[in-house]
Amino acid sequence: MTRRIPATARARARASISDEIKAAALSQVQADGAAALSLRAVAREVGMVSSAIYRYFASRDELLTALIVDAYDALGAAAEQGEAAIARRDLRARWLATGRAVRAWALEHPHEYALIHGSPVPGYAAPDATIGPATRVPRLLMGVLEDHHALGGCPRHPVGRIPAGVRTDLRAIQAALATDVPDSSLLAGLAGWTELYGTVSFELFGQFQNVIADRERYFDTQMRRIADDLGL
Repeated sequence: MTRRIPATARARARASISDEIKAAALSQVQADGAAALSLRAVAREVGMVSSAIYRYFASRDELLTALIVDAYDALGAAAEQGEAAIARRDLRARWLATGRAVRAWALEHPHEYALIHGSPVPGYAAPDATIGPATRVPRLLMGVLEDHHALGGCPRHPVGRIPAGVRTDLRAIQAALATDVPDSSLLAGLAGWTELYGTVSFELFGQFQNVIADRERYFDTQMRRIADDLGL
């Protein structure tokens, strides 16, 4: 058993100040948008001289990455908690629980959701550090498809000829998610994943205004239809 080494007082203080900086940065993102994030403005908010903040975050992009990772991890944790409450063999309920948890978190944290699933920030390129957190929800959904495939299940609609470029992308996705589900299940899962986020984004960003009144029931209807298409 590995002995856990307690954090030093200096490490705890650094973590506390980093959290304070991220909280101030998130408030600025909520007020002015991610593109306007400024280390100098954040430093003023937390009572630092502008040069001191660079001891904690070397650049605006590094601070932005920290906010993005936190958002992905918070969303992933919420989805995992929702999915874990469902019996493992109830694949349809696991799919629905994951989708509902994503929607609930997005509605409760709209600015954090916009940070990771809204418009790209001009000049910012997400580093590899965001990949793991970003795949937490897709891995949950893929776990449902893997269990479905293991039980002999398949999507409702067969897949015809797949273009070579798409097959190349599918192999890369299979490698990234460490899965061996067949192409038909993977394509159906990708469609379901994008529709999940598309439906949430339309609701959150106002595209359903004067179009869909009962948005929760509409969301559930869409998620059930996707589950039908997946053969769950």
